[in-house]
Amino acid sequence: MARVTIEDCLRQVQNRFSLVHAVARRVRQIRQNARYLVGSPQGEDIVTALREIAAGKINIEDKESEDHEEK
Repeated sequence: MARVTIEDCLRQVQNRFSLVHAVARRVRQIRQNARYLVGSPQGEDIVTALREIAAGKINIEDKESEDHEEK
């Protein structure tokens, strides 16, 4: 699989701060045995989470609004 970059992810996310939060949330989900949204994982969980975001498999806006509602 091609190398994922921050720029690939920023096409899906508004800013780097939101990206960090989205990746952290997704890594926690993966570590709690969530199903992978892109092919088989290659490398660490954070790389898989970044690939999922870059592929547009994660809806970031919904997750950000959930965070604000929880507080």
